[in-house]
Amino acid sequence: MKTVPAPPAAPPKPSWDPRHQEQAFPWIRSTIRIRLTLLYGGMFLIAGILLLSIIYLLTAQALRDGTQQPDFQVSGQSIHLSSSACPDLASARNDNELNAVLRSCLGTQRQEALNDLLNRSLLALVGLSVIAFAFGYAMAGRVLSPLGRITRTARRVAGTDLSRRIEMDGPDDELKELADTFDEMLDRLERAFTAQQRFVANASHELRTPLAINRTLLEVHLSDPGAPVELQQLGKTLLATNERSEQLVEGLLLLARSDNQIVERKPVDMAEVASRALDQTRGEAQDKGVELRGEQEPAVVQGNGVLLERIALNLVQNAVRYNVAENGWVEVATGIEQGQAVLVVSNTGPVVPAYEIDNLFEPFRRLRTERTGSDKGVGLGLSIARSVARAHGGRIIAEPREGGGLVMRVTLPV
Repeated sequence: MKTVPAPPAAPPKPSWDPRHQEQAFPWIRSTIRIRLTLLYGGMFLIAGILLLSIIYLLTAQALRDGTQQPDFQVSGQSIHLSSSACPDLASARNDNELNAVLRSCLGTQRQEALNDLLNRSLLALVGLSVIAFAFGYAMAGRVLSPLGRITRTARRVAGTDLSRRIEMDGPDDELKELADTFDEMLDRLERAFTAQQRFVANASHELRTPLAINRTLLEVHLSDPGAPVELQQLGKTLLATNERSEQLVEGLLLLARSDNQIVERKPVDMAEVASRALDQTRGEAQDKGVELRGEQEPAVVQGNGVLLERIALNLVQNAVRYNVAENGWVEVATGIEQGQAVLVVSNTGPVVPAYEIDNLFEPFRRLRTERTGSDKGVGLGLSIARSVARAHGGRIIAEPREGGGLVMRVTLPV
């Protein structure tokens, strides 16, 4: 009897993600306004230091040139010299000592004057630097205010609709040129988005109608009890093929719609969404012997309830269909983690290598199978789930589960 080798374990997933490096100083945000403020203030500070150095050198030179002391000669009897600024004058006994004391006193006074000038100038420079930085910050904010207006408009466009425009007035400078270019880009995007919506609506009608007619004709034919067995078998095969085509069309249309941002948002409880997905999948799970379990805690997000329900339904259906033959289970949990709504779907199943994870989210791609020919779906479930999550400002992450299966984690902003 040959021994069947155990399936290879999934290689470990790297724990370090270079896309999420932590900054050394997360409380410091190097904005353009801060950089311009530092530039303005730094230039003023450098110019002030240079000006102070020049003034100091010129003042020192002027004091030296303007206080040249002539040599004094004293004659007579009983002459007494005294000064509070120069107390050593009283000890001078001849002309040489007198002149030396006077030069020393003048040098000391000159140095004290220079030191006083330097201290006062440094204090003035510090005060003016503070004023310069504050003025530079205000001026940078005023100069960058059009950019702030452009940013706010871009955020409103991303969060609501493409009909908003900047429409900036003022001088015809670089910022107005940027705003006008942005408005032109929004015009082109709005036209493209409208054309896409029109195409999706037309394609929805043109593709669904013949498939619905075919399904009706096949169902009517299969309802005839007098039809031959071979013809009934052929009708069932064609009906299954037609149903698969309908699923493919629905998936492609939903994928096209979900690639855009959601315009109309309403409060949606992910716990209720997950419960509905479990109810719709319970019959299929019972047929396959898969246990459904998990706790759904309230997690309210702003979004489209139909599309969010599609995420949960696709993940739960995949977890049920790609499971083990015996003692399989699917666990669905919802809740709030770190200020975000979380939907986690875990299941038992075949071992999934970590390097195959990204391929699962590509349209028509399945694990170790061809792009077509599977009876478990049309290969768009995870692609639709990822597109819907992105349209709601969230993301979906898949991780191999130890022992086989996957852990699908959907995070959405609340």
